[in-house]
Amino acid sequence: MKTAVIYARYSSDAQTEQSIEGQLRVCQEYAEKNNYIIVDTYIDRAMTGTNDNRYDFQRMLKDSAKKQWQSVLVYKLDRFARNRYESAVNRKKLSDNGVELVSAMENIPDTPEGKLFTSIIEGFNEYYSEDLRQKVKRGRRESRLKGHFLGGPLTFGYYVENKKLHINEDEAQIIRFIYETYARGLVVKDIIAMLNEKGITRNGHPWTMSCVYKIINNEKYSGKFYFEGELIDKMYPQIVDDETMTMVRKKLVNNKLGAHAHGERYLLRNKVTCGCCGKSVSAEVGTGKNGVVKRYYKCIGRKKYHNNCNLRSLRKEYFEDFFINSVITEFQKPEILVQMVQGILKVQEEQSHENSALALCLKEKARIEKALENIVDAIANGVVSKTTNQRLHDLELQQDELERQILIEKNKQKQTLTEKDICKFYEPVLRENIQTIIELFVKEVVVYNDKVEVRFHSPLQTGPDDSQGFCFYFFVAIMDYKPNNLKEPHKIQMLVKFFV
Repeated sequence: MKTAVIYARYSSDAQTEQSIEGQLRVCQEYAEKNNYIIVDTYIDRAMTGTNDNRYDFQRMLKDSAKKQWQSVLVYKLDRFARNRYESAVNRKKLSDNGVELVSAMENIPDTPEGKLFTSIIEGFNEYYSEDLRQKVKRGRRESRLKGHFLGGPLTFGYYVENKKLHINEDEAQIIRFIYETYARGLVVKDIIAMLNEKGITRNGHPWTMSCVYKIINNEKYSGKFYFEGELIDKMYPQIVDDETMTMVRKKLVNNKLGAHAHGERYLLRNKVTCGCCGKSVSAEVGTGKNGVVKRYYKCIGRKKYHNNCNLRSLRKEYFEDFFINSVITEFQKPEILVQMVQGILKVQEEQSHENSALALCLKEKARIEKALENIVDAIANGVVSKTTNQRLHDLELQQDELERQILIEKNKQKQTLTEKDICKFYEPVLRENIQTIIELFVKEVVVYNDKVEVRFHSPLQTGPDDSQGFCFYFFVAIMDYKPNNLKEPHKIQMLVKFFV
């Protein structure tokens, strides 16, 4: 019997979860008739087949390299791809990994004629997909030009009636207030405070910086917006007058806050503390005279409470870059690397030993084999009846099913990581998952003007206090930094406390 996986997909065109259920059922029936064991399924929901940028599709291609299964079953070839080039490339990837692509509905033989037929089907699928895309695109364009709302999330300030957008006057008053106060020079923080004072909420939720910035960056409130380079001026009724909209657009361009300040990821957010005054160190954004946006970590005591703290601001990109490089360097030191590798191997070993599904299957198989022996002995001694024959038949069916399940569970355990494998991918994994590493291991980063102290969570912590673990210290130069001129380095020492 061959091992196989099922790949299923439906697009967003008028298809639903029922489409997936139908594909799976047909593939499973095909597998039973043709002696395939289904060991896994990969499903992409509401994803187009015109390109291969699909999460489970890419995961399936990647997993094929592990050689844990031999075939990929699809309902029809258009579920795999509707683009001939990408279909050929991805079929080649599967083939290089020793995996065949099988269509449950099209029954294509593995012959030269079959391969030619496959190319014809793929060409037809691509033509159909492109033709359908053009028709849908033309139809949606005509609807936009006529001012019809095409669905999707509804923009704050509007409601839909008879496929047309209309102004929600209660929400529109809030939008005009935000635009007018921002145009007069108020910052977003002050606008939010004024809204809160008036008891005004957004659909019952408090206002946030991102909500306000989203509103003042939305050109649709002018009554006009551009879609794929084409002006659409009949869909959204105008809420903000042209003069106010122009003033806001000009202000956004000048200070660039609307485009850059919100949504920026600070890797060490909520982890940094000021060593001078003990207050938190938070995100700060500034714009230079040349219009360049600069981001910092700045002590909230100095910034908000004016407590005479003398901690210098830290440029975000430099601070994070050197912090990451230094932490990764420390995690790669032999004594740390040995612990991490051994820990990963131990987890892998425990998972292998604790495969309860495999253990239960093996135990049940032994029980059934014993029962079969007893029945065979009974038959050999002349005890034959309809009951013994039926019991023998039932046990044999159970034995076949258990063998299938055991094969599946063992298949999952084929690929095991070695110490060499872990060491090879250790650093790339650290860098790719640096945010996770920080969240898991970094407890606190204390910043001074002459050093940075980092405390890590204890991997073997047995109580609420890290001091219960064994603690050792090491020193590294983390950052070349001088507040006024980063090109002239000033070394800040980093004291790392690592509990093991």
